[in-house]
Amino acid sequence: MTLYPNLILDALRTVRYPGNGKDIVSLGMVEDDMRIDGNKVSFSLIFDRPTDPFIRSLVKSAETAILTHVGKDVEIQGNIAVKTRQAALAPKPQVLPGVKNIIGISSGKGGVGKSTVSANLAVALAREGYKVGLLDADIFGPSMPKMFGVEDEQVYMHNVDGRDLIIPIEKYGVKMLSIGLLVNADDALVWRGAMASKALTQLIEQADWGELDYFLIDMPPGTSDIHLSLVQTLGITGVVIVTTPQEVALADVRRGIAMFTGEKVNVPVLGVVENMAWFTPEKHPDERYYIFGQGGAERLKEKFHVELLAEIPLVAAVGKHGDDGAPIALGDSITAQSFIHLAHNVIDAVDRRNSDLPPTVKVELK
Repeated sequence: MTLYPNLILDALRTVRYPGNGKDIVSLGMVEDDMRIDGNKVSFSLIFDRPTDPFIRSLVKSAETAILTHVGKDVEIQGNIAVKTRQAALAPKPQVLPGVKNIIGISSGKGGVGKSTVSANLAVALAREGYKVGLLDADIFGPSMPKMFGVEDEQVYMHNVDGRDLIIPIEKYGVKMLSIGLLVNADDALVWRGAMASKALTQLIEQADWGELDYFLIDMPPGTSDIHLSLVQTLGITGVVIVTTPQEVALADVRRGIAMFTGEKVNVPVLGVVENMAWFTPEKHPDERYYIFGQGGAERLKEKFHVELLAEIPLVAAVGKHGDDGAPIALGDSITAQSFIHLAHNVIDAVDRRNSDLPPTVKVELK
């Protein structure tokens, strides 16, 4: 069973504070610090004073409610911290204090070119003069070392203010880390979700990312506890969802949008990228063949009111450049310009998000 914060909160709503009979969630006694690691759940309960006579009984009631309403296999005992309201209101340290914007790149299913979009978007943003970091969070299928041509690079650590931190690999103006740099490329990673989440946390918190304008996260496909761990660990500015025009891909995108925009996750969707929007023969750049269908992302845009950030054509050179470790966005082809166009639209979407301006209608590059 996959655990979600809303399942835990629904269980905690059955717990009443003896002093007034109201549930502890509506009273604001459950701090917004819930962590889910596999079947292990931890969070904090907030009390007005450290001498509250109901502390022990409420902690026990919270444990019982979760085991009763969520499942007996949930590991909860001993994982509920107790805080006073004054301590809970103290500002929390930022995980990545030098990073201005954190962008998740997600897809509802595999095989839609999410990693290709992530790599080329990172390069395009760097070409525009921004400081860019890229985390390959696809634990079970890391592809960034190949796409950046650094498969054989050695990862080192150095000491920063008394902490030993991993030094990201830097190429094409992008700082990049991937679990693929730390394990044998021929080994299969047989990890439970908790181990994968822990590995990602280390790559985020124990790396010297420094000052960045944009920190891109190439997320695993689908919806999983890894996504929740990333959302809970980082203050994500927004997500970009990658899809193809196929209806089977669009159905998964709908679920992804629902997850990110749901009340308990509440991460803005900056927009959708339609990858492989049409096939164009390289020797005939004006020809278009819609082999996977047409207009799917436009329908998503109308139904979910999300912006269509870019339409990326299916061109053989995109894959070749990725295999050669030199993303196509480094060049000046029409396809490279489509990724530059995507970068501009992502920048605009982030700026609107940060300034709370209403979305505007974009003109697509044709």
